[in-house]
Amino acid sequence: MYEMELQACNNNIGEKNFELTEIQEFYNDANIFITGSTGFLGKILLEKLLRSCPHISTLYLLVRNKKGNDMDTRVNQIFDDNIFDLMKKERPKFRHKIVGISGDCSLPDLGLSMQDRKLLMDEVNIIFHVAATVRFDEKLKTAVAINVRASQEMLLLAHQMPKLKSYIHVSTAFSNCTSKIIEEKFQPTSIDYKTLIIMSETLSDKMMDSLTPIILNKYPNTYAFTKQIAEDVVRQCGAGLPVGVTRPSIVVSTYKEPIRAWINNMYGATGVVTGAGVGLVRTLHCDPDSNANIIPVDMCVNSMISTAWDVCKQFQEAKQQGKNFEIPIYNYESSCSKPITWRYFMDSSIRYGMITPTVKAIWYFSLGLQKYYIPYLLSIFFLHTLPAAFIDGILLLLGKSPKMSKAYRKIHKFTNVISYFATRSWTFRSENAQKLCDKMSHKDKELFFSDLRKLDWDDFFQYYLQGVRIHLLNDPIETLEQAQIKWRRLYWLHQFVKTIVGLLLMVLLWFIVSYLFSQ
Repeated sequence: MYEMELQACNNNIGEKNFELTEIQEFYNDANIFITGSTGFLGKILLEKLLRSCPHISTLYLLVRNKKGNDMDTRVNQIFDDNIFDLMKKERPKFRHKIVGISGDCSLPDLGLSMQDRKLLMDEVNIIFHVAATVRFDEKLKTAVAINVRASQEMLLLAHQMPKLKSYIHVSTAFSNCTSKIIEEKFQPTSIDYKTLIIMSETLSDKMMDSLTPIILNKYPNTYAFTKQIAEDVVRQCGAGLPVGVTRPSIVVSTYKEPIRAWINNMYGATGVVTGAGVGLVRTLHCDPDSNANIIPVDMCVNSMISTAWDVCKQFQEAKQQGKNFEIPIYNYESSCSKPITWRYFMDSSIRYGMITPTVKAIWYFSLGLQKYYIPYLLSIFFLHTLPAAFIDGILLLLGKSPKMSKAYRKIHKFTNVISYFATRSWTFRSENAQKLCDKMSHKDKELFFSDLRKLDWDDFFQYYLQGVRIHLLNDPIETLEQAQIKWRRLYWLHQFVKTIVGLLLMVLLWFIVSYLFSQ
């Protein structure tokens, strides 16, 4: 039913006499500047704007040269992704709306030319600052340049845009993760952002690396820390602008649009279930009863689009009433609206993942969640380290290069990084995000579906692992029969190994007991 309503709503947009919804009217003839359009969140945002707001005038995309590909090539490559297939079918003449802007958020002044800077200042109405380095273990120097300094320079540029109607800064729900209660407010920082920028630009890499643990203090990683500092940049540099901050929690695959369960990265929770699905990850440091604060990316993007509209409305109302505009913050997270635990997340992933296993699995699915660290270390040793050493030993005997131990070092580095968020729970206050959903018209609620209170988790998980299989593992559904045959073999092999290990342990125990009683 949802898909039919959405399709009808999208089809009606193209009709000459069709009345635009309030949010669509806000985007009518708008010139939008987007950073981070080549990333996971940015691609879904770009697709949704083109498909559901076709009267947009121009989308300016900040894109850097990368791996030998220039800006124009990378802009064209964005639309090679299958998530744009529906949009291309419904809006075949979209390409003239796209203008690539050569730049780089890691460079001073965003790497913009004077000509492009002037173009943006003269034309832009709406900004989505999505770009960020999301690597938890990023060097602090790099994280400051991309997450902090770029945020400052974006806002300085925005102050020179007379036509600006709305500016959305994308942060994270865990920007204040050192607090147990996370409200929709700015929090004091431990260091002024100007001082931090100067330090990162003047100190050597070695000195900065040595100071990083001291600077982070209680923060678990450079990502969360620099995102909190970036929010303070917004608080200070965004004064007088129609700025809003959106804080998504753990973003996973799409829920329903443009295609179900699309995802293109293995960050966070998705990386765990992918590793478990192929039989590599068998244990995780995680409290099964803590909140798994995940959100579907398409609902997150719909919320961002409606947030820009809401920020503009609030800014205009404050202006008309002669009041100071307070920058609104929107905690977009599921714990207040539709909470699930990590136990539910993993159990649902297993239940539906078993239906569509991957042909690329090397072992049967077997994942244990360990709340306490010592049992986790023991399980790591017996379930990861010993099997890896055994397999590498066989590879060496066969004259091949060992690879399992190296693979597990990478896996452990990844799981150790995310364990901070998997072993803790926070209390969120998300009134602004929920009020925004209530403000939207009936048609906008359908077209920009973002109300997490109406999310059906069971429906989501029926497709989630299938999406991981197809889009991440590049394992088409046509291999399903072959995968199921392999899965059954792996199951019996798994049971055989467990039986052998159990018998060996019983024999070992018998020898120990016999020895003790013989003394």
